[in-house]
Amino acid sequence: MTWATDRLEALKSGVASVPPIVETLKLGLLDDWGEGWVRKSWAPAPELKTGDGSLFGGYLAALADQVLSFVTMTVVPDGMLYRTTNLHVNFLRVGRTQPLKIEARVVAQTRQMITVRAEFRRQDGELIAEASAQQFLMTLEHWPAEREALETIAKADAALAG
Repeated sequence: MTWATDRLEALKSGVASVPPIVETLKLGLLDDWGEGWVRKSWAPAPELKTGDGSLFGGYLAALADQVLSFVTMTVVPDGMLYRTTNLHVNFLRVGRTQPLKIEARVVAQTRQMITVRAEFRRQDGELIAEASAQQFLMTLEHWPAEREALETIAKADAALAG
């Protein structure tokens, strides 16, 4: 297990400390994960509706960034962290304020880069959006603030788990 897979397990089991941004944006967490893939269900809160009942594209981009980060965490090497260097969202159909099934997978990995993709589907299976990102890998030893934050999160998760 790595810091990232430990965190995914805590998120999946519901004993994770949740970052304020996740609560503020009502992004939710994840349903399941395995090496190279993640799944999540998401239902928009009523206050996220637009005037015509469609989903705001920028909000889908935030969900994409989150789920693509989750799938990166399934394979990020121990002692490394990552940053999104490119995020692309392709809108295929108008998304309405209805529940979505979101799945993401790792499509390529090198020593310094992980490429990931996600699909957003309505409950009827209709594909409404696709997203892709490249995640740049960095060693934790050169990023002390990030390393400290990960250690703080791990302690908070351990306290919640009892």
